[in-house]
Amino acid sequence: MIPPITTVTLNPAVDLTVTLDVLRPGKVHRANDALMTVGGKGINVAGCVADWGIPVIATGVLGRANESRFADFFTDKGIEDRFIRYPGETRTNIKLADLSTGTTTDINLPGLPFDAETQGRVVANLTREITPGALVVLAGSVPTGLPTSTWAALIADLNKLKVRVVLDTSGAPLAEALAAKPADLPYAIKPNRLELETYFGEPLKTEEAIVAAARQLASRGIELVVVSLGEQGAIFLRGDHVLAAKLPVVQALSTVGAGDAMVAGIATSLADNLSLEALARRAVAFATAKLGFIGPRLPEPDDVRAMARQVQIRDLSPTSGS
Repeated sequence: MIPPITTVTLNPAVDLTVTLDVLRPGKVHRANDALMTVGGKGINVAGCVADWGIPVIATGVLGRANESRFADFFTDKGIEDRFIRYPGETRTNIKLADLSTGTTTDINLPGLPFDAETQGRVVANLTREITPGALVVLAGSVPTGLPTSTWAALIADLNKLKVRVVLDTSGAPLAEALAAKPADLPYAIKPNRLELETYFGEPLKTEEAIVAAARQLASRGIELVVVSLGEQGAIFLRGDHVLAAKLPVVQALSTVGAGDAMVAGIATSLADNLSLEALARRAVAFATAKLGFIGPRLPEPDDVRAMARQVQIRDLSPTSGS
């Protein structure tokens, strides 16, 4: 049996997704629909992992005042709930889904601030019964009041326990994590193009530039670097092996959580010890399949497997001749 994958979300949210025919800034709109779902990157990852059928543990911090929606979600999905409850409300994020373009505009509110003692309880929950080789996904932003080095410090602690850490964050927390010495780096990262450009401080306009940036990160000691590119798919790099993977563009009900679904595809592939090509196929299929749903969920696994078989792969490795 595959050991559980653990996800950590320090800045969860209730996502209010409002569906519009066309989004026109500055105008009054009549919404087609509105749906409230649980959110936060690690929670989104956990939901997709659970739909795939691999055991998953979710931890982090939730506001006690509105925790029932999350508790119901964990129960429905069969996710082991190790979240700490803290006084106050988990934030609400507003997502404006434009059906005419298939894009989503995010309005993310500040997260629930909490104290160092609560953070310590999260770490205790995370490391309880953890075994060498276990997979831990650290995902999302760091709440106000916590240092930007929070993820970096946690990765260093987990690496001492021989845990494989998949990191999906951005901005200063990503920069802090990537500035660590080799022994304290994450096992895998999944920035998107904009996050990678922000980190390097320059535009990455070509595929060659993106691959070069990914190689630079891998050369520091990161085992797997994945750069998500939206409709253009993603770049996957492990050692000298580099792949570009994509599926044809589909009509998106909501783009929210597609990147998190890709992280879930990466984590489950690592749990299954897949080759880089099989990992790339699954990760892209997870992200594309998620576009048809609002909230952290996937279609049936057989449907995702069918999509994975259709993923277009290009080998960009130095010896591939491409």
